[in-house]
Amino acid sequence: MATLNFALKNNTGSNTVYAYITGQALDNHNALFLLRSDGKTAYYPTSPSATMTNLSEDFAIPLGTSGSTTTITIPHLAGARLWFAQEKKLTFYLNPGPALVEPSVSNTADPNYNLTWAFCEFTWNNDQLYANLSYVDFVSMPIAMTLTNKAGATQTVKGLPANGLDQVCDALKAQNSKDKAGWDKLIIQRNGVNLRAVSPNTGRTLNNSLFNDYYKSYVDEVWSYYAKSTNNTLTVNTQASAGDVTAKVASDLLSFSVPGISYTKPSTGDIFSNSTGSFAVSGNGTKDAITARLAAAFNRSTLLINGNQPNGESVSNYYKNPVTNHYSRICHAVSLDARGYAFPYDDVAPDNGPDQSGSVYDGNPKLLTVTIGSSSSKSVTKSAVEEVVTPVPQPVPQSKESEKKPSHFHELRRFVDKLSSRKSNT
Repeated sequence: MATLNFALKNNTGSNTVYAYITGQALDNHNALFLLRSDGKTAYYPTSPSATMTNLSEDFAIPLGTSGSTTTITIPHLAGARLWFAQEKKLTFYLNPGPALVEPSVSNTADPNYNLTWAFCEFTWNNDQLYANLSYVDFVSMPIAMTLTNKAGATQTVKGLPANGLDQVCDALKAQNSKDKAGWDKLIIQRNGVNLRAVSPNTGRTLNNSLFNDYYKSYVDEVWSYYAKSTNNTLTVNTQASAGDVTAKVASDLLSFSVPGISYTKPSTGDIFSNSTGSFAVSGNGTKDAITARLAAAFNRSTLLINGNQPNGESVSNYYKNPVTNHYSRICHAVSLDARGYAFPYDDVAPDNGPDQSGSVYDGNPKLLTVTIGSSSSKSVTKSAVEEVVTPVPQPVPQSKESEKKPSHFHELRRFVDKLSSRKSNT
């Protein structure tokens, strides 16, 4: 059976750090997979008779003292996570299936809620290893990754600086001082110390009145901008076989040139979740590709700047509207290389455009080095409140070939969709 080594470097300053591997074993009928504490032996839990059953084995992998590296070995896995916990072990449960009940930051009754932990995500199959940092749910401990392939080439995602969480929290407070929208409510503290910063979507799970109607004025502007009575047309490149599709607003619907595909005005919850209401997964490949690009454009607030999504996009124009996903903006601003998933479709990018998602991938991987904690520091020079950008004339869409080879983020999006269907205790 194929295996791959991960090198886990403890750079936290703490001598008590644990790692966990969870996922689906591709070479064992997609069975629930956990890696035993020796870092090399598979643990396949059996289905319990009751929900919230304790696991029969402790699968916490103890890392060495700060500065040391621990090597583990994994098989082919899909929908996998590499978890880290500092000072105390995490608690997982089993539901019938078996289905793993994972730690939650949106359930205050979860035994892990007040602990310090974080995770990154990966899948490794016959085609490639694909791994990414994730701030989709929350920001906590810094994680960095370096992937080395068999030819010796490397890819690196630097992650947050050592004081990254505090920088994120300070910027959220600064943004809230500007617009009073509730960004400071995303900061979770323990004994007066920052424990984590949660995403707006997680924040709304904890407090469903948070950010109500936050995006309403912006959505109304977008609907007016692309109204049938104007000269403005929205062009979305699906980056798949459908190529470019166009849309105008009529009868309060954003209707596309593809028959049967239209959108009602998304709510704030739809925009932050990327998966409800107008942005719910439809099962129609073309519509779901459009949805991903619309959701990204709303989170980045670029629809009044650029009518050619996403191929007319420029990272310099992201998050410029005062109504935007400031959590995502801040996560990118604080990150050492401005990369890392901060909302579910943060992998949407122009063809051959710069990566925002903080991912590494290779068809011939040799070693993935994952560092928990960071010795790097960074001072954020970007303003906590960005200036407003006036809409500019749209570029003339260029013709696209009718068939496109899906770029890397299409595979990862299916992976993220799989993650979203996990059983949890939220």
